[in-house]
Amino acid sequence: MSEHMTVLPESTPSPQRLRLAAVIAAVVLGSVVVAGIAIRVAEARSLRQWTDEQAIPTVVISEPESANGKAPLELPAQLDAFTNAPIYARTSGYLKSWEKDIGAPVKAGDLLAVIDTPDLDQQLLQAQADLASARANAALAATTAKRWQVLHQTDPDSVSQQSVDQYNGDYAAKQAQANAAQANVQRLMALKSYARIVAPFDGRVTARNTDVGALVTADSNGVGAPMFAVSDTSKLRAYVRVPQVYAPSIHRGDTATLTVPEYPGKTFTAKVEADARAISPTSGTTLVQLIVDNPDGRLLPSSYASISFSIASDTLGMRVPAEALIFDDKGLHVATLDAGDRVHFKTVTIRRDYGKSIELGSGLAPTDRVIINPPDGLANGDEVRIAKNPQPAGKPHDKA
Repeated sequence: MSEHMTVLPESTPSPQRLRLAAVIAAVVLGSVVVAGIAIRVAEARSLRQWTDEQAIPTVVISEPESANGKAPLELPAQLDAFTNAPIYARTSGYLKSWEKDIGAPVKAGDLLAVIDTPDLDQQLLQAQADLASARANAALAATTAKRWQVLHQTDPDSVSQQSVDQYNGDYAAKQAQANAAQANVQRLMALKSYARIVAPFDGRVTARNTDVGALVTADSNGVGAPMFAVSDTSKLRAYVRVPQVYAPSIHRGDTATLTVPEYPGKTFTAKVEADARAISPTSGTTLVQLIVDNPDGRLLPSSYASISFSIASDTLGMRVPAEALIFDDKGLHVATLDAGDRVHFKTVTIRRDYGKSIELGSGLAPTDRVIINPPDGLANGDEVRIAKNPQPAGKPHDKA
């Protein structure tokens, strides 16, 4: 091999190839720039669209529910015995014995207790002695007056008419004293009869506030505790206060349904007996009295109950969730949606509060769509979006 080798020169690119490479590089770079700009424009458009969508509030709506025939008027009531008699002592003494305890059924005239009255017994003996003395004095005065009358008739000159009149007057006074003594005896005997405490009517003993040996003081004013209380519970009176707006719809003879917590699921029939025919200025209600038959004594007097009336449909309104109400300086109103899903505020009045739902008396139509929990700053004419699953009035939307 030869010590010297021949080196071939490198090939040099032609100008045409250089220009083609430059064009391709420029096209690629331009494509990248255009693609980047397009992406940024699309992202900006999407951002503007998202921002615009977020500016429109999303609301939950509820369709108002007509209360006609679906929400009977239910009000709290208190039960009282048909007849209740607190029995006070009419004579003083010491309780000798009692015969009936609480819960015992009694008939009219049954003995409840006996009072020992030693002081009254002595007063009665004294009054009887005074009566005997008065009667003796009256009898003597009658004899004397009769004798002077006979003497005057026999010899008018020996006996004056003045004397005859005087003795007749003395007799009349003595007879009046005898009558007063008789009345006093009868009064004490009447008080003595009150030593026997008896039931005034058929019923049940509901209270006994005394015991054997206790000092009993006559209480004519009824300011102290009664010795006994007897109640007739075969019927009960139920008292309920009806709001003014419903008062014209309740009449004597109407029936209502009564329930008590101690008998869940059990209903009793009550009948309207009377009403006050006047509205209380403090509560805006009228007092209604109902009668409930209670032959088995299951219902207890002085207990609390719930009365449900069936009210005519024209007196009931629309029910909406309580969260739909808005109260501000303009008053009470609700936010509704028109056909174009734009906000329209309506002024309303409350007829009845059920807690989770409110019965409105005016201002709302059955076809209105009511916004629940309207966001702050919502104004008339604002556009909103409606969330899915609108809430019924009976099941108000829960706050988050």
